[in-house]
Amino acid sequence: MTKRHYHLLELFYITTGSFLTALGIALFSSPAKIASGGVSGIAIILYHTINLDTGLSIFILSVPLFLLGVAIFGKQYGVKSLAGTVLLSVFTTLINTWAGYDGVLDYSNPLSILLSAISGGVLMGLGVGLVLRSGANTGGTDILAQIVARYTPLSTGTSLFLVDALIIAASAFIFSLEMALYATITVYIVGVTIDKVVLSFGTRSAKTVFIISDRRKEIEQEILKELGHGGTILYGSGMYTGFDRPVIMTVVANNKLGALTNIVHRHDKFAFMVVQEAYKVLGEGFTPIEEAAWAGLSDVTQKQKKKP
Repeated sequence: MTKRHYHLLELFYITTGSFLTALGIALFSSPAKIASGGVSGIAIILYHTINLDTGLSIFILSVPLFLLGVAIFGKQYGVKSLAGTVLLSVFTTLINTWAGYDGVLDYSNPLSILLSAISGGVLMGLGVGLVLRSGANTGGTDILAQIVARYTPLSTGTSLFLVDALIIAASAFIFSLEMALYATITVYIVGVTIDKVVLSFGTRSAKTVFIISDRRKEIEQEILKELGHGGTILYGSGMYTGFDRPVIMTVVANNKLGALTNIVHRHDKFAFMVVQEAYKVLGEGFTPIEEAAWAGLSDVTQKQKKKP
């Protein structure tokens, strides 16, 4: 695959993914009042409270967060991520203009809300998964969660969960508790769709990746600068050649695996990568070791109390 074809494939993933995500928001989640976290959840709340177009809300909320991410994290929030944000906003507005704001289901039938939760979750999961596969993202609360994780002891996953939980909780007050529960269903379906169907990331939160390449130095620098991750250099030798072959070992969150693959391909299309599940990752950028230690101590204490 030439570099031109590779960039065209990335563009296809970003465009198609943004369109599918917009379909899920405009045709199902927003009409059903299902605010399933993220910037889109806030946009849905704003539409049903002050009648502000969901696509415009997504743009207004996402771009400042994107710029804040660039200011704090640097170039890792590149043009592709901005493109994902803008395309999602534009597609959502266009679909609303074309299909209206009432969706495609009859919401006088209570079953339609459940169908919207499922259908919206599948479409958004497929869409976000394709965008992530390109190494980009659709911006929004992912950036906010990473900022929180940078300046607090919380991991990125925990921060994202808390941000989304606050949005869903707000929807319970504004719409109803039932709608918040439907939003929880949608969040779960989005996660499962991304992990199982699109990215094949499995069930864990991170991956251990081993990379063997003749362009090791360039790949190392990109991992440090673009992903904001470190790694370890292991030393071995090839069984066939007998030559020394340094190996990069790095641990990345699931949603950065696509970006890492792109980095490796960009510098060395003949590189060799091995991707493994990371059962548990403790330390900077993931679950703090202290938090895990306290959790383990708590488990031991509970077991001791249960002994006769």
